[in-house]
Amino acid sequence: MAAMAALRALRWRLLRTPGSGPARRLSTAEFPSPEEKPQFPGASADFADRLEFIQPNVISGIPVYRVMDRQGHIVNPAEDPQLPKELVLKLYRTMTLLNTMDRILYESQRQGRISFYMTNYGEEGTHVGSAAALDDADLVFGQYRESGVLMYRGYPLDLFMAQCYGNASDPGKGRQMPVHYGCRDRHFVTISSPLATQIPQAVGAAYAIKRADANRAVICYFGEGAASEGDAHAGFNFAATLECPIIFFCRNNGYAISTPTSEQYRGDGIAARGPGYGLMSIRVDGNDVFAVYNATKEARRRAVAENQPFLIEAMTYRIGHHSTSDDSSAYRSVDEVNYWDKQDHPISRLRHYMLSRGWWDEEEEKGWRKSSRKMVMEAFEQAERKLKPSVRLLFSDVYQEMPPHLRRQRAALEQHLQHYGEHYPLEHFEK
Repeated sequence: MAAMAALRALRWRLLRTPGSGPARRLSTAEFPSPEEKPQFPGASADFADRLEFIQPNVISGIPVYRVMDRQGHIVNPAEDPQLPKELVLKLYRTMTLLNTMDRILYESQRQGRISFYMTNYGEEGTHVGSAAALDDADLVFGQYRESGVLMYRGYPLDLFMAQCYGNASDPGKGRQMPVHYGCRDRHFVTISSPLATQIPQAVGAAYAIKRADANRAVICYFGEGAASEGDAHAGFNFAATLECPIIFFCRNNGYAISTPTSEQYRGDGIAARGPGYGLMSIRVDGNDVFAVYNATKEARRRAVAENQPFLIEAMTYRIGHHSTSDDSSAYRSVDEVNYWDKQDHPISRLRHYMLSRGWWDEEEEKGWRKSSRKMVMEAFEQAERKLKPSVRLLFSDVYQEMPPHLRRQRAALEQHLQHYGEHYPLEHFEK
């Protein structure tokens, strides 16, 4: 009774304003009673008078948006992005050049020439389709399998090779393990190994861009395995509540190293999580470069115009091993891999499209494969001949002014090398 009296008093105060005379009657639509609508601040919902838990599988799965079928035919002409021939050729050449670089660097690791490598086989469409839809100034946070984004932005083969070899031309000065690229000029934030740490960092960058009113967006790539990390939760929630211009781009390639998606989660993938965080979400065919392009283009436009985060889940398949430290034959069949390699590959799908338009033929294919391999091999051979960075660089670039303890460590190393230098391959390092 006391609660009802307090509610009546509150309603009376809300209905009166100084000098307005007698209060007017409030309609039910304007001020519904607690019996008709919950007033809890944490959710927007109706009351239910039956005990019923929400079943996770009663809602049909989120559909997969596509533009092309597996044979490269446009399914719905209204969704065709109508990209010019020059742009489509750039998409194709970037994907195939990345594929060629992957094969050569993978083999170089197997021969002991570099220490580590990760291929992008089967996921090339997610890279170039999204990269083509961004503005050049948009900021990219990668995980470790987005080399095609950097390649699409014009990162030269020499620097890809220099980074993997850790030679004196490596912008990172040989301090990072292979495939951990970064390029300030191309707005590609340097990759770090710990899984999902880039997600909250990307949100922070997007919030700074919003505050600066910079007319830019941030795109943050990650795999479906990384979405199980706590950093993903923090990033999604911050992006929604702070209304940041960011695109979360999830490459759902079926495996988190050796763990299949069936053992990673029980819900409907990653896109289904978006609405719970307040994210605009979509699921696309990651092997369809046009579907990826359309989704990223629209997400980017709205993210900037509305200061709103978006989640794109690109369904694809990791054809290669997780890395050179992995043997995927231990947890999946050769037939499974062959299906995706032969029947549903993003490169072959786009090639079918180009062939049907008369934009490509077998002679051009042979010529491009030969010339692209030559370009990669030239950069590869050049990287192998170069010296490693000076060992003195181990101690620089941490502090603006080198502190005493690092100066002591550097002096100790120099003294050690003076006495035992013949036991080290110093001839391979710059002085």
